[in-house]
Amino acid sequence: MVAPKIWNAMEAAEEARENHGSSGIRSSSLTVDPSLSLPDMKPCIVELCKDLFKNWSILDDSHFAVETVSGGITNLLLKVSVREESGDIVNITVRLYGPYTEFVIDRDRELQAIQYLSAAGFGAKLLGIFGNGMVQSFINARTLTASDMRKPKLAAEIAKQLHEFHQVEVPGSKEPQLWNDIFKFFEKASILKFDVIEKQQKYETISFKEIHTEIVELKELTDRLNAPVVFAHNDLLSGNLMLNDEDEKLYFIDFEYGSYNYRGFDIGNHFNEYAGYDCDYSMYPNKDKQYHFFRHYLEPYRPHQVSDKDLEALYVETYTYMLASHLYWALWALIQAKMSLIDFDYLGYFFLRYNEYKRQKEKCFLLVQLYLSGSGTG
Repeated sequence: MVAPKIWNAMEAAEEARENHGSSGIRSSSLTVDPSLSLPDMKPCIVELCKDLFKNWSILDDSHFAVETVSGGITNLLLKVSVREESGDIVNITVRLYGPYTEFVIDRDRELQAIQYLSAAGFGAKLLGIFGNGMVQSFINARTLTASDMRKPKLAAEIAKQLHEFHQVEVPGSKEPQLWNDIFKFFEKASILKFDVIEKQQKYETISFKEIHTEIVELKELTDRLNAPVVFAHNDLLSGNLMLNDEDEKLYFIDFEYGSYNYRGFDIGNHFNEYAGYDCDYSMYPNKDKQYHFFRHYLEPYRPHQVSDKDLEALYVETYTYMLASHLYWALWALIQAKMSLIDFDYLGYFFLRYNEYKRQKEKCFLLVQLYLSGSGTG
């Protein structure tokens, strides 16, 4: 396996300053071991904060409180509360990247995008970067659950915000990255070797020749749809959506997989996340629920004026890219099964996603063929 470019916090910060004039981005060469227990991690976090924010360097360590916000299957998110000399409490978030995530995430691309998305009002403000993570402003909100996303009122709000998100212009190549990423994941995933015999045996049951054929066939099918290309979030699961219940304000967070991509992929991928971490795909939204989302996405302020033709077109587009989402995350899971230190059954997750792809494929291909022939979706 070819080693990825090592993401260097100092170089990235300097590049950001030169390219975007973002002198406010602080940087530190320190790293924090995400495998440490929270009590053991706290001194490292305090040291990091003092290194990044010089006005905190004189504070006693007792002025810092650290708690876990979430521990996903890629990153660890921490809330740091700092009692300043004035007595004011300042809250920030520290995001620790999972080990070896550079194999699947372009950190330079993320760093560039996050500044433009933040300027457009999305996510938390980037305050600093360090050896294996970033520091951002704290969002006073709770993380959504999969069941939250399925509520009609919230689904409409997510659709409206996604419409706005897709309007953001991020400099650089506007080439959609989906198939580039999938083929890169395929190359890495197809040459793995596991130390645990049971994992290796399970891995060897996978036919990569079959998967390659599926990728090529699906790419050819999606190419016929000419889907719009937008700057996409690409990972709009419940854990990356936050809600302040009091203000009823919704936030999109974590743009590490963000890139220019097909509109239908972002929406189809989001619908797949209705299944939650348990992958209960019976929760995938039916046509009526999808149309509810599409109306608020296509015309946020005039949802009932969306034409049936536009609804049908986006339905077909989304359903097709939903399949691509399964292939993308299935291959991602294989790489994580080898690289990640997080206690999660990534190998099992591969089979859940790939089997769902195979279960949906025939129906999807038929739907697209009928639509393209002018027969409609029924």
